[in-house]
Amino acid sequence: MKTVAVVGTQWGDEGKGKIVDMLAADADVVVRFQGGNNAAHTLVVGGKKFVLRLVPAGALHPGKACVIGNGLVVNPIALLGEIAELKRSGHLADDSLFKISYDAHMVMPYHLAIDRAREARAGKRAIGTTGFGIGPAYEDKMARVGLRFEDLLDFKFFEEKLRRNIVEKNAYLKALLKTKPIKADETIDAMKKARRRLLPYLCDTGAFVSDAIDSGKRVLFEGAHGTMLDIDHGTYPYVTSSSCVASSVFSGTGIGPGNLEAVLGISKGYTTRVGAGPFPSEFSGYLADSLREEGDEFGSATGRPRRIGWFDAVLARYTARVNGMWALALTKLDVLTGIDPVKICVGYVVKGKRYDDMPPSHRMLINAKPIFEEMPGWSESPAGARMLAELPSSVRRYVERISELVGVPIAMIGVGKEREATIVVRNPFAD
Repeated sequence: MKTVAVVGTQWGDEGKGKIVDMLAADADVVVRFQGGNNAAHTLVVGGKKFVLRLVPAGALHPGKACVIGNGLVVNPIALLGEIAELKRSGHLADDSLFKISYDAHMVMPYHLAIDRAREARAGKRAIGTTGFGIGPAYEDKMARVGLRFEDLLDFKFFEEKLRRNIVEKNAYLKALLKTKPIKADETIDAMKKARRRLLPYLCDTGAFVSDAIDSGKRVLFEGAHGTMLDIDHGTYPYVTSSSCVASSVFSGTGIGPGNLEAVLGISKGYTTRVGAGPFPSEFSGYLADSLREEGDEFGSATGRPRRIGWFDAVLARYTARVNGMWALALTKLDVLTGIDPVKICVGYVVKGKRYDDMPPSHRMLINAKPIFEEMPGWSESPAGARMLAELPSSVRRYVERISELVGVPIAMIGVGKEREATIVVRNPFAD
């Protein structure tokens, strides 16, 4: 297959970065299609940790074209900082291989200020945003007042539009949110300096990616967050502000339906989520604390501790359907070592009624009680396994049971942090 999308199947933080990094070795072009820097991919390469928030994971492989699609909202100052950090590490050496869509929207300082002030004002009703301004930036996109990278071509026009926005946002910040206004001159000066560095990267990325597909190149589409954080299909309102599912590849990059050959879903061998919202398979106490520490379950972008739960097969079946998944990659199975028994959520009970599939209303999840199936755990770590046959028998049975319950094959199995600590059962680019 030539075109492959990688999507999260839980509430984000599934280990997509590591899988995308692996697949990027076989791809020619890696394209990010939605979200902003409120999510991050953590990669360990050669013992060194990299945290990518906006730049596609192909940046860690020489010779790969990396594309930021029109579906993103991009903090330009944060992006330049990330580029500079990668360059210091010897990556992104060829500027001609890094592309930013003219049509991608920008996150401005007033978006961050609004995001944080709203959460503070909401108190107990806060939804747990990262405070990175992503939601307000998408709001401006839909309200048709957003700033796009194409606006930088004419800086006089950009400045006029930015000043108008700042006047309006400052009135909102002061009158309703009771917080400090944004300084227009400082913002404009920062963007004037950033503009010179950003202009060389601007590109008609839709045409670039389409041409790559037409010429037979292998293209990898990289998503952020997870399906259950999707603005339409997730646990609304405890979701992100963009569409995280595979269908947003088309709207977020400018290629047409029919150009995507496979969707690989990514899931941990257990479940986590950050922030508020329903979480049927969640558990707490000593075991949750231990698993959080062992799995380093703290947000890559925020450092917030993640909530912990057992693998949720109901949720996974739902996300397999929504994304049209070709296969599933399981990550962090090594983290479950020493836990006996391990549990899988196979259904929910809501007001006395059993659901083996996602209830019709996500609000019903608030009162959903999990139905668990127990399986033998394992004391022998799978961390050294590099082939399926090398996995401890209990791990293999666990993986096979997940595949049965979700209804899709398992393509990859993560057994450690390092790039090479992944068993590849099927590589979509090799099929």
